[in-house]
Amino acid sequence: MGMDSGMMERHRASIPEAYAGLNSPVPAEEESINRGGDLYTTHCASCHGDGGMGDGPAGQSLNPPAAPIAHTSQMLGDDYLFWRISEGGAPFGSAMPPWAGTLSEENIWDIINYVRALGRGQEQPRGGMGATNDPAAQATQQADMLAQAVSQGVITQEEADTFSLVHTALDDYLTTNPGTGNAQERQTTGLAALVSAGTITQSQADTFLNVHDRLLEAGLMH
Repeated sequence: MGMDSGMMERHRASIPEAYAGLNSPVPAEEESINRGGDLYTTHCASCHGDGGMGDGPAGQSLNPPAAPIAHTSQMLGDDYLFWRISEGGAPFGSAMPPWAGTLSEENIWDIINYVRALGRGQEQPRGGMGATNDPAAQATQQADMLAQAVSQGVITQEEADTFSLVHTALDDYLTTNPGTGNAQERQTTGLAALVSAGTITQSQADTFLNVHDRLLEAGLMH
């Protein structure tokens, strides 16, 4: 949850051909994550926050606001993140600068490794200030949203239970299988992989997508 409609649309944008399909050549190992943490603190934390949740002091007045990258990096592919960091926010009218002229390719991959580690709770914020990605709080937020949807008759309790089950499995898959693609492509790939592995059924995947759309239409998903 935790994304406005504008952020959702940006995260579903088509990845330019020059970046599409890129996979990180830099393993997410301790050395890379440490380098990425130093770079992130220097170049990114002022807007995205020490914990990567978009609450940095320089990002408070931005429109659109800085993304909670520690959270969103878990659902976006290598190619999408490399593109957005390299070219910045110009394609979307945001204030994020392009970093390709300042940072090397290895630098960018190190930052990606670091923000994903932040989102998984593997790393703690270097500055010790600002919000951190909190899966428990997100789970509570999701449960509250689904309860509201059931009480309003938007979905049934059975559909809510299926949505929650699939959402948990999909989050686990995306976190451990970075891959490529924008948020929508990653979701499609993840659901197909979960069905293929027998983790969920095709019917459950279809229900998840249907409920997702109805929650958006009802204005309950943010």
